[in-house]
Amino acid sequence: MPPESSPPPAAPVPSNAALVRRLFGLAWRYRGHCLLVLGLQLVLLTLGIAGLSFTGVGIDYIRHRAGEAPAATAAGPFHLVLPENWEPLSVLGLLAGLILLLALCRALLNYAYALSLNRLVQLKLVVDLRGEVYEKLQRLSFRFFDANSTGSIITRVTGDVQSVRMFVDQVMMQSVIMVISLTVYVTYMAALSPTLTLACLATTPVLAFMSVRFSQRIQPEYVRNRSLVDRMVEVFAEGVQGVAVTKGFGREAESQARFDTANRACVEQQRGIFWRISLFSPSVGFLTRINMMVLLGYGGWLVAQGRLPLGAGLVVFAGLLEQFSGQVNNVATIVNSVQQALIGARRVFEILDAPVEVTSDPAAVRRPRLEGAVRFEQVGFSYGADQPVLQGIDLDVKPGQCVAILGATGAGKSVLMSLIPRFFDPTAGRLLIDGIDARRLHLDDLRRNIGTVFQESFLFSNTVAANIAFGHPEATPAQIEQAARIAAAHDFIMALPKGYQTVLGEGGNSLSGGQRQRLAIARAILLQPAILLLDDPTAAIDSGTEQEIFAALDRAIAGRTTFIVAHRLSTLRRADFIIVLERGRIVQQGTHERLMRETGPYQHVASLQLVDGRELGAAGGEAGT
Repeated sequence: MPPESSPPPAAPVPSNAALVRRLFGLAWRYRGHCLLVLGLQLVLLTLGIAGLSFTGVGIDYIRHRAGEAPAATAAGPFHLVLPENWEPLSVLGLLAGLILLLALCRALLNYAYALSLNRLVQLKLVVDLRGEVYEKLQRLSFRFFDANSTGSIITRVTGDVQSVRMFVDQVMMQSVIMVISLTVYVTYMAALSPTLTLACLATTPVLAFMSVRFSQRIQPEYVRNRSLVDRMVEVFAEGVQGVAVTKGFGREAESQARFDTANRACVEQQRGIFWRISLFSPSVGFLTRINMMVLLGYGGWLVAQGRLPLGAGLVVFAGLLEQFSGQVNNVATIVNSVQQALIGARRVFEILDAPVEVTSDPAAVRRPRLEGAVRFEQVGFSYGADQPVLQGIDLDVKPGQCVAILGATGAGKSVLMSLIPRFFDPTAGRLLIDGIDARRLHLDDLRRNIGTVFQESFLFSNTVAANIAFGHPEATPAQIEQAARIAAAHDFIMALPKGYQTVLGEGGNSLSGGQRQRLAIARAILLQPAILLLDDPTAAIDSGTEQEIFAALDRAIAGRTTFIVAHRLSTLRRADFIIVLERGRIVQQGTHERLMRETGPYQHVASLQLVDGRELGAAGGEAGT
């Protein structure tokens, strides 16, 4: 029933800086977990430096005992003085034991770190963010879903949420860890030898320049990649949903070719991204190797001059520089990850920031039970100044009356119906329910008093009972059965393998069209709605099944205000009165008998379905309009 619509106005595109601030704000929600992860990493960093320092002390101790060096002490923060009166094996055993203990502690803490990080990003952030995005999708108007393909929405809830996760663990956490680690490494190295530190880190400005340039060039590629992935998912979803049509027309090869084209476009574009990354990463690695070359040359000369000890000096410095280089090599990963994260975050936040066009007023009137009086007062609706859909609709429907709506495609039938449950709000005039402006009624109360049966009824992959009770999950089995009996569905349900507990396949495809429609009618009337909306419920079924549906509809309509979009005379005759829409305006209104006496569109449509005064059972009126 929801009509096609123009996309909502585009929100301003946030800058990368704004996105980063918002992502940090998102991470701040989990600051306790973040601080725990960072704390564990700091302890790991300290233990790693301690182990490296003790290794240097051991080397200098061996050289000292061999008469090649003075007494060994650990430089930097670990001023370990080894006892001169101990046996050499005892001292070396002590050092080996300390190093082994530190390694064991690091192994245990690495395990705790991995668990804490995964708990943060996978069990907390991703789950919460997906839930938040899905909750927002439930409140967005149909215009949002018209403007965004199913493939795009699925990708945002799955892949793009993972991109936000990537920002937290692979960008934010790793960046903080990298900054702290590099600060500690540089401080320690400077304590050992300031001149050697400056010499070895001379390539750092070049690396920073390369990282900025790489980031600027790779971001547009990731934007295009997301669009191509959306397209591939869309083609895949259409192929699965339309497999019956594909097979029916023998178009399997063309469908496969269509998917292969979309898939190949993703692969080719990703190959370009991988090529850039593959070129950037070795360049970073090459620069860090230059640092090691400087260390061996200049550092070796300092050792030979006696200005730097071999173990606690050069060896420890080499270990620190290796660790420094390892962190710097992460720059390529972080820069790559931040671009993916920003693109994904922008798409996720587009959903979270999308305006909710229909909401309950804070001072909304609560009406758990409505009588069903519906009045349109000069109602108009448009998607923009140049896109009027409804104009000047005046209509007064008493409780329990049945109104049929006839009109050509695009006349505004679905929009008119959509205004009643507030899928959209009028842009002119007002819609009254029981004498109250629909915008003043609480949205939950309003929609729980309205039952809807669409032209093509959607059923969920659940039991028959759960599908009938979808809008009223607290319903008892007796209430579900009663609704099914009213909808003439009980007999065929009992013929199913497990009756009401039979699990339906996706979309209810294991049932016939008439059976699905009767379940939809049961689902609608289980709510005991005051208002019933029927969007051409017999359009896609045969005349034999139509009679079964009509029997169910007659029972469902009884005592309820009903709006029914229809094109068959057999349906139109059942209404208390009929309105004919043309270009968003009511051009005719009255009973079937009265309209048959008037020259106009209704008489024209009816004449196409009548031969010698008798209705054509299989005629389709809309084609004639």
